[in-house]
Amino acid sequence: MRANPYYDPAKPHHTPDGFRNLHSARVAKPLGQLLEWRWQAWRDNLPPPPQEQPASVLPQLALLKSNGERRIGGPAVRAVPSATWIGHATVLVQSGGLNVLTDPVFSERASPVAFVGPKRAQPPGIALGDLPPIDVVVISHNHYDHLDRTSVILLNERSGGRTLFLVPLGLKAFFVQQGIFNVLELDWWDVHRFHGVDFQLVPVQHWSARGLGDRNHTLWGGWAVFADNLRWYYSGDAGYSPDFAETRERLAPRSRDGSLFDLAVLAIGAYEPRWFMTEQHMNPAEAVQAHKDLSARRSLGVHWGTFELTDEPLDQPPKDLAAARQAQGLAEQDFFVLKIGETWWPAGTPHTTAVKQ
Repeated sequence: MRANPYYDPAKPHHTPDGFRNLHSARVAKPLGQLLEWRWQAWRDNLPPPPQEQPASVLPQLALLKSNGERRIGGPAVRAVPSATWIGHATVLVQSGGLNVLTDPVFSERASPVAFVGPKRAQPPGIALGDLPPIDVVVISHNHYDHLDRTSVILLNERSGGRTLFLVPLGLKAFFVQQGIFNVLELDWWDVHRFHGVDFQLVPVQHWSARGLGDRNHTLWGGWAVFADNLRWYYSGDAGYSPDFAETRERLAPRSRDGSLFDLAVLAIGAYEPRWFMTEQHMNPAEAVQAHKDLSARRSLGVHWGTFELTDEPLDQPPKDLAAARQAQGLAEQDFFVLKIGETWWPAGTPHTTAVKQ
């Protein structure tokens, strides 16, 4: 048994050989159930093809590159917060004068090898080489559709090592092996302040592994980010659990104007079949409840439309999200999706193209 070098018996999510969830003992399914699911999907020819491919738009590159109070390596300019969906769980968030990427995956496949595994349905909404300078990358966990080796290496090289990678406990060693040294590990509830912006790793219900023998050896989590002009949340992968409400309760002192977050970036895809996925991936109805639990003013649905990972069609999550909004009395502008490459600008900003009010 591998010893957990971070083990703290006072922390209930720590175990002597890794980490665990607070509210569910069995999230990652055993091999037998995995094989049963894959056999059923093959038998039933799942997932069905989408009725239409997820839409994309040309990104607002000039605006994104000129936007922001460039505290690092550039002149000070009045910042306007924004969020641009690049694809799957990769979002460019501009807040507090920083350009932040969530779980960057720019490769053709979400896989340990380049010739097999889930393949992109369309290119990233912004090519890696066209991004504005990236100040911070936040990683939620080490699954291949969230932590892509080639992408993080290229981002590090592109910035000359200036980009800061914030990762859950246990993942720094992976980055160091790739020659990436500007890395900081956090445990749940740890906070790192970077140029006036607080980045806090928060609990979510999921699991980790990149191979057959390393299950839950490294931590996973969501991110709560507090900048002067945008308070935002990123779920990474997460099954629905009390962690969302507990995050709201613990971070309640940061609330203002009746909400904790101005924007929550929540996974809404990869949820079928429910008997296999329910503990590890929310469906859209559960994501709407998480939006409420987190006391978010607006939420953006991601983690859909890019890679075929589970049994629902690529275009199904927004349809199920619309039904969930209606059932739970939520307006479309409160929990929306973007086209790939599209940017959300808060209401009242001067950038009227591709605005979600």
